[in-house]
Amino acid sequence: MTGETGKDDKLIEGTLLSHLVELRDRLLRSMIATGVMAIPCLYFANDLFAWMTEPLRAKLPVGANMIATSVVAPFMTPFKLGLLAAVFFAMPYILYQLWSFVAPGLYRHERRFAMPLLVSSVLLFYAGAAFAYFIVFPVMFQFFVSTTPAGVSMMTDMTQYLDFVVLLFFAFGLAFEIPIATVLLVRTGLVQIEALGRHRGFVMLGIFVVAAFITPPDAVSQTMMAIPMYVLYEAGILLARVLVRNTPARADDDEESDAPAA
Repeated sequence: MTGETGKDDKLIEGTLLSHLVELRDRLLRSMIATGVMAIPCLYFANDLFAWMTEPLRAKLPVGANMIATSVVAPFMTPFKLGLLAAVFFAMPYILYQLWSFVAPGLYRHERRFAMPLLVSSVLLFYAGAAFAYFIVFPVMFQFFVSTTPAGVSMMTDMTQYLDFVVLLFFAFGLAFEIPIATVLLVRTGLVQIEALGRHRGFVMLGIFVVAAFITPPDAVSQTMMAIPMYVLYEAGILLARVLVRNTPARADDDEESDAPAA
């Protein structure tokens, strides 16, 4: 009996070590991919920063420029942007490594469901960031510049600008994940589709409250975030209806699927 217990302990220890080694390898590959992407991003850091500031600079009055209030800001701010851009561009590969580590522990039907959601979440996050840059930023900065009081020169610090737009990038990227979150809530049974439809008014109110906290304190930015969020909420309900309808509700689903790998 003691021998069998010792074998079980060694088996568990060996399995744990193999998982830790694989996790280390996945993390190392992700770091290498980020480092590779960082080389061109850091080389073109100033160009990236010029591209990032274009929505604001295009709306500034003639002769107005951005400023640096720190001695090291002209170097450190583009450098920081280059590192963030490297992570941003390497994210699909990083998520693929995460998926490769988790997938062996899932059933076959879970893998079929999770993989499209993973790809969709990446695409939606990028779509949210693109929406912020190409749609929201021009309108928002035009509003801010037009409301500048007479006698005041609008001179934005480059570091504060970067922190501001990066926050909005992540905010809009996460906001565009609403369809994925809705599908997961319905698929796991935490929320019924009928309940999502009945409480549209409360959801709309909550979306505007969240948008008010995330965006700058103006109605334009808040509305431009809240409306897409609500549209995506409705899209998530429609998508959940399709997936739930097409999901076979058989009790032997797990039995016909592959068991998770140890």
